[in-house]
Amino acid sequence: MNKSYQYTLAGVAAILLWSAVMGLVRAVTEMLGPIGGAASIYTVASVFLVAVMGVPKLRLYSPRYILIGGSLFVAYEICLALALAMANSRQQAVEMLVINYLWPALTVLMAVLSSGKPCSKWVYPGIFLAFFGVAWSITGEQGLTLQQIATNVTTNPVTYAMALVGAFLWALYCILTKRIGNGQNAITLFFIMTAVSLWLKFGLSNESTMVFDAESIGLLLLTGVALGSGYALWNYAIIGGNMVLLATLSYFTPVLSTALSSLILGLVLSQSFIQGVFMVTAGSLLCWLVTRTQFNQ
Repeated sequence: MNKSYQYTLAGVAAILLWSAVMGLVRAVTEMLGPIGGAASIYTVASVFLVAVMGVPKLRLYSPRYILIGGSLFVAYEICLALALAMANSRQQAVEMLVINYLWPALTVLMAVLSSGKPCSKWVYPGIFLAFFGVAWSITGEQGLTLQQIATNVTTNPVTYAMALVGAFLWALYCILTKRIGNGQNAITLFFIMTAVSLWLKFGLSNESTMVFDAESIGLLLLTGVALGSGYALWNYAIIGGNMVLLATLSYFTPVLSTALSSLILGLVLSQSFIQGVFMVTAGSLLCWLVTRTQFNQ
């Protein structure tokens, strides 16, 4: 097999793993608790990444990159993991996923605003479509009104806030690490930092002690390895894969993620929810298509 195809296939596998792992995270945290379950997942993922990619060497990374990039990465991962875990129901957890996938459109918006360069007028309709898709998804079959959105959000405002803040954090991470990273890749270190942060939060919380059994251990190992594998495979893919193809496919992650998560969690999604997911995907893809040359997205 051509070497470039191997790299590209690794990237496709990474996208599929990322799409499936969100539903698995929710399933694990239902068994082990929101914070303890998330901490356990990132611990397993960290051990896996160390085994595959080696122990991170701090001297290879600039303090600025670790401080800024690491802080944004840890904050994002905690927001996303806890938003999924603390959702009132599995259905609401999938709503958190859709909100999370505002980050591609937000990344483009931040790139446009920070560059000071003129851009295509189609960027803003794309961003609007992505946000409209989220609103359409979370209102379900009840009708899209500001009152209905507010009613849904007030059922669990903390998780909705974490999901939205997480989307902004990841967009900011994508913008800043590209500028200050200088090709550095401290993903293993960042995973370890996330695991440590979650264990500290668990220790300070009132969450009950975790109870492990064969089912929870098996699902935990599967989820942690899948999460770590996604990042490891993507790191391999960017070496020589077809990044134009992979970038395009990555913008369909909201569709893949909601489909796989609903399958894993045993959910039947409403027609309006599916329509909203496609709006988010279409809006993000439009933003990328009209700016990919200018901002090298």
